[in-house]
Amino acid sequence: MHSVSTRNTMSYRRKAFTLIELLVVIAIIAILIALLLPAVQQAREAARRTQCRNNLKQLGLAVHNYESSHSCLPSGYINYGNYPAIGSLNTEDFDANTWDASPGWGWGTLLLPYIDQAPLSQSLNFSLPIWDLGHTAAVRTKLTMLLCPSASGGDDHFALTDAANAPLIKRGQQVRLARTHYAANHGQEECWDTCSGPAGGLNGDTSRLSDGPFHRNSRVRFRDVTDGLSATILMGEHTSRLSDKTWVGVVPGAVNRPKITSPDNGPESAATLIMVHSGPTISEVDAFGNPIIHPPNFPTLHPGQMQSEHTGGAHVLMGDGAVRFVSENIHRPTFAAMSSIREGEVMNEF
Repeated sequence: MHSVSTRNTMSYRRKAFTLIELLVVIAIIAILIALLLPAVQQAREAARRTQCRNNLKQLGLAVHNYESSHSCLPSGYINYGNYPAIGSLNTEDFDANTWDASPGWGWGTLLLPYIDQAPLSQSLNFSLPIWDLGHTAAVRTKLTMLLCPSASGGDDHFALTDAANAPLIKRGQQVRLARTHYAANHGQEECWDTCSGPAGGLNGDTSRLSDGPFHRNSRVRFRDVTDGLSATILMGEHTSRLSDKTWVGVVPGAVNRPKITSPDNGPESAATLIMVHSGPTISEVDAFGNPIIHPPNFPTLHPGQMQSEHTGGAHVLMGDGAVRFVSENIHRPTFAAMSSIREGEVMNEF
């Protein structure tokens, strides 16, 4: 009886996995994960790119609706225009080097009623400066439509700093502004910093040099874009991983610093909080003295260039409302031609 019982017990005993079998199963699972993870990541990035593209498409509709209502594009930013009398302003309200001044409202605030943000627009007093204490909460409002889901570096409001890299104080408090990952196209030239001030020789009128659709106090009309709306960039991407951008506007005395350093970059003036340019310009040269053209993701890593975290390039909004993906390897003169509104270049396909 004892032997029969033992045989019965053994016949019902389950065979366990050996260590080798367990390691093989784990290895197979790891391989499957390694194969599937890139596909999942690619699917997620494709969705993020689609959302980014849709954001710019909505901005394109807003720009066209604004132009229909006002017969011009929104200004790059609104600035006190009586430059001979700029010294009469409160010293907090203008920059003596750049002649950036109050009120400072940028293209993003002017488009608010056209992107379903009429209540936010109505909460702003456009005759007062951005940094007026009554605007504190409004100018820190996060607008998801103005954020690229692929961009890192933050999407909440950020603190502005001055030339000494100290907190920028206006009306007794540090200025903080809401963020965006999109910037307006200033053209090939960069008429900011000292170029826009008393040393620039333009009497503060940046339209005399800017060749893009947006600049200080600009009022560009569609008919001014003689290079063709379908061939001209209005806006493009800029990730806050490189530098901060805002939809609110320009605050005099602010300095925009790159978060990634390169041999060719450094701090730039407050206008690059809302605008970018392509080059070439005589004020921006490489180590050999050659003018720089920087398409998206170019290794110069300037705060004043387009930059995205999409693989291979960045989205741009064209004047006709189309959104195109521009390769970071685009023929650089072609990209420069796309950035100007009336230079008359013959543009290659891209």
